[in-house]
Amino acid sequence: MSKSKTKSILLKIAKYLGITFAVIIALLFLTPIIFADKIKEQIKKTANEKLSAELNYSDVSVSFFHHFPSLTLTLTDLHLNGSAPYTNEKFITAKEVSFGINVASLVFSKAVKIDQIYLSDSFINVKVNSKGEANYNIYKSKATSKPENSTETALKLERIEILNSKIIYDDLSTKVHFDAFGFNYLGKGDLNKSVFDLYSKAKIEKLNVVYDGEPYLMNKKVDADLITKVNVNSLSFFFQQNNLKINQLVVDFKGKFDFLKDGYNMDFVIKSENSKLNDVFTAFPPKYITWLSKTELKGNTNLLLTLKGDYIASQNIAPELDLDVKIDSGFVNYNKSAFPVSNLNLDIKTKVPNLNPDLADIEAKNLSLNINKDYLKSKFHVVGVNTPNIDADLKAKIDLGKLMSALGIPNIELKGNLDGDAVVNGKFDQKNRLFPKTQGTINLENGYLKTPYYPNPITNITVKSRIDNQKGTYDDLKVKLKPAQFTFEGKPVFVEADLSNFDDLTYDIKAKGELDVNKIYKVFSQKGLDLDGFVKADVVLKGKQSDAEKGNYSKLHNKGTLELRNIGITSEYLPKKFIIKEGIFKINQDKMYFNNFLATYGKSDFTMNGYLQNVFNYATTNTGVLKGSFKSSSRYINVDEFMSETTTGTSVTQNSTPKPEAKTGNTQSGVIIIPTNLNLQFTANAQKVNFDKLNLQNATGNLSMNKGKLTMQNTGFDLIGCKVTMNANYQAVTPQKANFDYAIKATDFDIKRAYNEVEVFRKMASAAEKAQGIVSLDYQLKGRLNGKMEPVYPSLTGGGTLSVKDVKVRGLKMFNAVSKETNSESMKNPDVSKVDIKTTIKNNIMTVERFKFKFAGFRPRIEGTTSLDGKLNLKMRLGLPPLGIFGIPLMVTGTQDNPKIKVGKKSQELEETKDTEE
Repeated sequence: MSKSKTKSILLKIAKYLGITFAVIIALLFLTPIIFADKIKEQIKKTANEKLSAELNYSDVSVSFFHHFPSLTLTLTDLHLNGSAPYTNEKFITAKEVSFGINVASLVFSKAVKIDQIYLSDSFINVKVNSKGEANYNIYKSKATSKPENSTETALKLERIEILNSKIIYDDLSTKVHFDAFGFNYLGKGDLNKSVFDLYSKAKIEKLNVVYDGEPYLMNKKVDADLITKVNVNSLSFFFQQNNLKINQLVVDFKGKFDFLKDGYNMDFVIKSENSKLNDVFTAFPPKYITWLSKTELKGNTNLLLTLKGDYIASQNIAPELDLDVKIDSGFVNYNKSAFPVSNLNLDIKTKVPNLNPDLADIEAKNLSLNINKDYLKSKFHVVGVNTPNIDADLKAKIDLGKLMSALGIPNIELKGNLDGDAVVNGKFDQKNRLFPKTQGTINLENGYLKTPYYPNPITNITVKSRIDNQKGTYDDLKVKLKPAQFTFEGKPVFVEADLSNFDDLTYDIKAKGELDVNKIYKVFSQKGLDLDGFVKADVVLKGKQSDAEKGNYSKLHNKGTLELRNIGITSEYLPKKFIIKEGIFKINQDKMYFNNFLATYGKSDFTMNGYLQNVFNYATTNTGVLKGSFKSSSRYINVDEFMSETTTGTSVTQNSTPKPEAKTGNTQSGVIIIPTNLNLQFTANAQKVNFDKLNLQNATGNLSMNKGKLTMQNTGFDLIGCKVTMNANYQAVTPQKANFDYAIKATDFDIKRAYNEVEVFRKMASAAEKAQGIVSLDYQLKGRLNGKMEPVYPSLTGGGTLSVKDVKVRGLKMFNAVSKETNSESMKNPDVSKVDIKTTIKNNIMTVERFKFKFAGFRPRIEGTTSLDGKLNLKMRLGLPPLGIFGIPLMVTGTQDNPKIKVGKKSQELEETKDTEE
C-alpha cells in the first residue's frame, strides 16, 4: 500500500474518532441539560414520598464530571432533619451529596434509577433517647407492593462513598457514645436486593468511644475491611468477615445486629489471636498511653469478647457479656527498671449475664509473675457479688517495691516484703453466718506507704496475720494479728489481736500508741469523706461477747484509757458531724467511762460525764445494744440541726392542714431518727434550747432512748415567761414519719405574748390574735409528725383544759358578727374574768364542751365544734340582762376569718377528716 493511501486511511480514522469524541463530549454536556428537569422533578418527588423528615439544600446540579464517568445529581449544602422525637434537629448535614444515576433509565424507563451515593464533608449525627427512640427512622415504608407502571424514582444502590466526614453516635438507652473523625468509607454491593452482601472499606483517623461517661478509646486510628450481609426486610446486619485494625491491634469481628421494635438484638464475637502485648495496649483508654510510651512490653495475648442477647431498656433486658483474656510469657519493664516483671501469665474468663454485676462470674485460672526469684501465683473463681461463692488460692513471696517499680503504678509508693500463702473456698453470706473455708497467712515486713494526699509516709509497717476457718461458718472463724505495728509522724502504734468464734466473739486485743486521725486519713483520702481528730490509746480487751451480753463481767478483762481530741463522728442518722473536742475514756470491764467530755454538734454544745456499757459487742455486731447513763449540761442546743435529710423523688405531705407542696428530686428535711440499738439514759440541763422556732430557757429533765423510742420525764423549761412541765414519748416510724404523745402543763402565761412568739400557738389558736390576758394550759395530745416535723392534724387525738383569767378580746370577728346580729355593741369586745374551757380533739375536729361566762350583764354560753383548719360550728346562747333567764339562741358557722351568725338552734355538723394511715 502506498504511503498516500495509508495517509488517507489514517486521516479518515482520525476524522471519525474526532467526530465520535466530539459527539461523546457533546452528549456529556447535553444529556444533563436535556434530562435535568426530569431528574430534579423525580428527586423532589421521591424526597416527598419516601422521607418523613425535612430535607433542605441550597443548590442542585446534574453533571458527568463531578464523579466521572457517572452521571450524578449533586445537592449542595444539604440539611436533613431526624425522625420523631428529633424532628427539629439535624440528622445529616453535608457540603455535597451526589446521587449516581443509571443513564439507561433516563432513555428507556419512566423511572429515574439511582445506583450510587456520594457524601462529601458530611456530619452524621445519630441520637437515641433513654426510651430507645432514634432519629434515623426517616424512610417511609409502604405496606403494599409497588405497581409495575410506577414512575417513582428507584433506589438501587451499587456504591456508597463517604469522604472526609464526621459521625457522632449518642445512645442514652445504652449509655454508649462514640465519635468518628476523618471518616472515609467505600461500600459496594447489589443493594437493590432485599438481602445483599455489602463489601466495605473504612478508615477513621480518630475514634473515640465512651461508655457511661468513662472513655475507653480516645484518638484511635481504625482501618477495616468488612463484608456485611444486610437484610432490608427485617433490618438485620450479619457481619461475616471483618478485619479491623485499631492502632496496632488486629481484631476479627463477626456477628449479627437486628433492630427490634423497642431495642436491639445482638450477637457479636470480637477476637484477637496471637497478638503482641504491646499492640493490645495501643488500643487501651488514653490514660494508659503515657505509661505505654515509657514501658517495654513483650508477650503474646489472645482476646475474645462476645455480646449476645436482646437489649430492651424499657423491660430491663440486656445481653450477656463474656470476656476471655490470656497473656503468655509476658514481660513488663517500666522506665528501664532494674527489676522487670517476667513470666507474666494470665488466663481469666468473665461472664456478666444481663449485664448485671450481681450475676458476674469471674474465673482466673492462672495469674502469675516473677521478679528474679520473687514470685506471685494466684487463681480464683468468684460467682456473685452480694453473697459471693469464692474459690481462691494465693502464694506470694515478693518485694512490693520492686513490683511497683517494674509496673510503674502511679501516685502510690509501696514497699515491703510480702509473704502470703492462703486458700479460700466457700460462700460468704453474713445473713446465714457463712464464711468461706479459709486457711492461710499474710505477712508483711519493712512496709512503707506514701500517697499523694499527704507529704509524709507510714513507715516500719509490720503485719503478721493468720486466718483459719475449717467449717466455712462464722463460729469457726479465727483471726490472729500478732503483731501489727507502724510508725506515723514519728509516733509508733502497736496492735495485737486474737479473735475467734465470730458468732460469739472471743477476743484478746492489746493496743498502744498515738494516732493523728486527720493526718492518717489524708494518706487514704477519698472524695466525699472527711475524718479528723487525735487518739491516744493504751488498752487491753479480753473476753467473750456472750459474757458481756449476760452481765458476767467477772469473766472479762477490759482495762485501759483512750484519750480523744477533736474527733469528728459522722452517722447515717445525723446530717451534721458530731465533734468531741476533748475527753478521756476509762475502760473497766464492760463499762467505758466518760470523764468531762466536751462536744459540739453544729451550734450546739455539750459537757458530758457518765458511762457506756456493752461497747465492744455494739461495735462488732449488728445486734449489740449500746447501754449507758450520762449527765449532760449545755449552754445552747439547736434541736432542728438534728433533723435527718432524705432525697426523695416526688413527695407530698398528706393529711396535713397546711397546703401540700410537691417536690421533685429535692433534698428535704426528715424526722429525727433514734437508733434502735441504743439504751441510754440522760439527766440533762440546758440554758437555752431552740426547737422549731421555740426558744426554751433553763430546760431540765430526764431523757431516755431505748429501742428507737425517746422518752422525756419531768421535763421543765421556761417559755414566754412561764413555767412549763412536760412528759413526752417520740418514735420515728420512717425517715418521713414519727409518732408522739405528750402531756403539758403551763401556768399563767401571757396569751398575747404566746401568739406573737410561738408559731405553733398561732396555728392551733389563731383566734388568740385579738385577745390579751393570762391563761393556763393542762393538755394531753398524741399523733403523728410528717417529714418536716409538723403535726398531721387528722392524726391528732387528745384533750384538756384551757383556763382563762382576766382575758380581753378585741376585734374578734366572731364576736363582731354576734354584736351585729344582736344589735349589742358591748358584745364586740368582751372581757372574761375567769372560765375553764374543756376541749377534745379527734379526726381534725376540736369539740368544745359547754362553758359559761358573763360580762356587761350578758351571760353567754358556748359549745360545739371547730376544725383545726378554721371552720366553725358553735352553738351559742346569749343570756340577756339582768339574770340571763331569757336568751337568744345563735349558730356560729363559716370560718374564723369569715364567721356567719344565724338566730336559731339548727346546726350543721362539720365533716371529719380521718387519718388515712391510722
